[in-house]
Amino acid sequence: MPDIDLVRIGPDDWRELRDVRLAALLDAPGAFGSRHDDWVAAEEARWRARLTDVELTLLARRGDGEPVGMVSGADSGQWVELISMWVAPSQRGTGLAGRLVDEVVAWARRRGRRTCLMVRDDNVGAIRCYLRAGFVDHGVSPDWPDDEPAERLMWHGE
Repeated sequence: MPDIDLVRIGPDDWRELRDVRLAALLDAPGAFGSRHDDWVAAEEARWRARLTDVELTLLARRGDGEPVGMVSGADSGQWVELISMWVAPSQRGTGLAGRLVDEVVAWARRRGRRTCLMVRDDNVGAIRCYLRAGFVDHGVSPDWPDDEPAERLMWHGE
């Protein structure tokens, strides 16, 4: 894989998060619970809060510093939920997604937590990635609302 570093970011890196998250929301609008319109006009305080409230956010940066991926881990106190996963189209198929997932799982393990995630039922590429990374698919909850896009629950390492 080309020279790509995974870097943990915090509230002072809010501009970089803004740029990569907005790019992700435009590139893959169906893959996220949020929409581009929900965040495009967000003020600095909201971006900083996102980086404070969600304890782990990693950016994947190319050697030239350009962000080409991101992932976050939200600790519930009982488990860690892997959220906001995105890899730039130019980096898909390179193994970068697996590296990002592995970092969140390792962070959760160090905290004594298991890792789970929710993924859209129609996001076949992401589901395959998560299965390769050791997640087990528990399917769509039988009480999932009919008027919402179906999401599958996956747990790591069962």
